[in-house]
Amino acid sequence: MTTGPEAPAPERVGALVVGTGVAGLTTALGLRARGVDDVLLVTKTPWGAGAGGTGGGSTAWAQGGVAAVTGADDDVALHVADTLAAGAGACDPEAVRVLCTEGPARLLELARRGLVLDGADPADPADARRWSRGLEAAHSRPRVLHAGGDATGARLAAAVVAAARAAGVRVLGGAAPADLVVEGGRVIGAELLLGGAPATGGARRRVLAGAVVLATGGAGQVFARTTNPPEATGDGLAAAWRAGAVVADLEQVQLHPTVAAPGGAHAPFLVSEAVRGEGAVLRDEHGARFLADPASALHDPRAELAPRDVVARAVGAVVARQDGRPALLDATGLGERLRARFPSIDAMCAAAGLDWVREPVPVTPAAHYWMGGVATDVRGRTSLPGLWACGEVARTGVHGANRLASNSLLEGLVFGDRAAADVAASLAGAVAAPHAPVGVEELVCTAGPALPRAELQALAWEHAVLLRDAAGLEVAAKTLDGAPAATEEPADVAALEDRALGVCARLLVASALRRPESLGAHFRTDAAGALPRGADRPVLLRRAS
Repeated sequence: MTTGPEAPAPERVGALVVGTGVAGLTTALGLRARGVDDVLLVTKTPWGAGAGGTGGGSTAWAQGGVAAVTGADDDVALHVADTLAAGAGACDPEAVRVLCTEGPARLLELARRGLVLDGADPADPADARRWSRGLEAAHSRPRVLHAGGDATGARLAAAVVAAARAAGVRVLGGAAPADLVVEGGRVIGAELLLGGAPATGGARRRVLAGAVVLATGGAGQVFARTTNPPEATGDGLAAAWRAGAVVADLEQVQLHPTVAAPGGAHAPFLVSEAVRGEGAVLRDEHGARFLADPASALHDPRAELAPRDVVARAVGAVVARQDGRPALLDATGLGERLRARFPSIDAMCAAAGLDWVREPVPVTPAAHYWMGGVATDVRGRTSLPGLWACGEVARTGVHGANRLASNSLLEGLVFGDRAAADVAASLAGAVAAPHAPVGVEELVCTAGPALPRAELQALAWEHAVLLRDAAGLEVAAKTLDGAPAATEEPADVAALEDRALGVCARLLVASALRRPESLGAHFRTDAAGALPRGADRPVLLRRAS
């Protein structure tokens, strides 16, 4: 397997896949399995430097599991119904059907490639009847599968990385997507900025390809508080936007309700939703269960297992009324089994001086997952010929306005493989008509504003994430529009990331202003009396030419 920026990349390849999380790796493996030999996989961070041996990204950070129907007491129709309900009426039903129907087969393939799920028979790890299944928020059945307790993402990443190495997938590490190459309206390659991250400088390399697949993940670094890794800066989304691709639902940003805030010199860390699925509860600083108490203004009949948007807003409200002091996640009732069930979280708690078996963990919300992205159909096709997208960078429609817990790794597996199938067919001569969403609005936004990163992150966190209103969004829009545009081409990866973050922030605010009603994760405090856009009308934007 060729790795590192020192390995000469070909000027022309059959398929260029940008991103080495579960979606990108699955796409590359799927292409190889379908006879596409000339595949180049590109990652911004040095290859092998990320958890699980990846090139970075969010996959290996995932503590939760993979949701799939594998038990006799479950049914695909139930998984579909749960996903649609969590999505608040904004999901694409066909995309959800594809996700839930094809997901189990993709997991079986991964088990045969070496992923050992919890409860698996050592003699036959692919025997799904033995897999342990957990319950998470908004699921009607225990269907969430884990590997290594709370290390599912790292174990899954290691399995697909090993499979990619075995398949001989070529990888170029330390290469960030600066721009897509467009000729005659068709994407024919990408301009890559070499140097890795962080970098003080880098050379450009142009790679031409019969097909380009973006699997670059999300853009959590737009916000001052996020669960995402440092490299989640929206590079792929920004490149697709500059090339003229349609984007959708970028107002829909999911927050994770329980990010540990130990204070002092200790960094925040995510505490998986699976902890609440096992029985942990949320309390305010006085010990009251604000979600479970019928007398509480924050009460929800589903209590701690309500959808993430509900729980995140409730935790945020408690933090606000406590003058910024965190809420409390109380898992003490689970006793010592916490340590075995969640070894990674247990280790992070210990490092922060917390014994969560005996004391509650202070928690606050943080930006976690972007449901919107580059608009695609169920084959991964974007509105630009020659360009596909999958994973968090894509808006497939499976998540709607609120992602169901543990559906994201599944999305990467299912739609990464689907993109591979469609790209392989296209390279073999099949006609691949681009995705053509209806109701697209053109927006002037080419270069990101040249705001300092910390200032941009604080602005987005204050006005454009947990609670929104027209006044705050207009403040954000005027600040972003009033900043001088970044006119020079980025000389290094840090500058490239800053440009991308500026584009993503502008698109976020523009999309939020275009949806006056509350919908899922998009919550407008001034929605009363507003004429709703409607859950069935996604916010679709394209760069004005």
